[in-house]
Amino acid sequence: MNIDQLREQLKIDEGVKYEIYNDHLGYATFGIGHLVVKGDEEHGKPIGTPVSEERVNSVFDSDVATYVTEAKKVFPNLDTLPEEAQEVIVNMCFNMGAPRLSKFKKFIGGVNAGDWDTAAVEMMDSRWAKQVGVRADRLRDRIKALA
Repeated sequence: MNIDQLREQLKIDEGVKYEIYNDHLGYATFGIGHLVVKGDEEHGKPIGTPVSEERVNSVFDSDVATYVTEAKKVFPNLDTLPEEAQEVIVNMCFNMGAPRLSKFKKFIGGVNAGDWDTAAVEMMDSRWAKQVGVRADRLRDRIKALA
């Protein structure tokens, strides 16, 4: 999987901010959609605190490794899928987490069967697709292109 390409896609989908900000749910976040947690050096610092590009990239690398591992819980065959599908799946997992992704049973079935048309349709039949809008459209189109 091309992590640099995934980083650029997630910068578009998640945005990238070099300061602590509140996400749409009011949680302290920085970088490429990184939720500030207790172990982070940024924990407890005020909104607007600058975060270096080096720190954003370091945390992103760690987050991607986590979400690749999480995606493999839903797709144990992740490494054998086409690279485009791997990137879409990790992108989705980055956005919603493995527990929510695992509920996309028909999408999972389509991917595992190599039925990309079904997978593309099923990923859109969700509240997630409505919530993320153009992100879902873009990811669906990438899956559909595998057909």
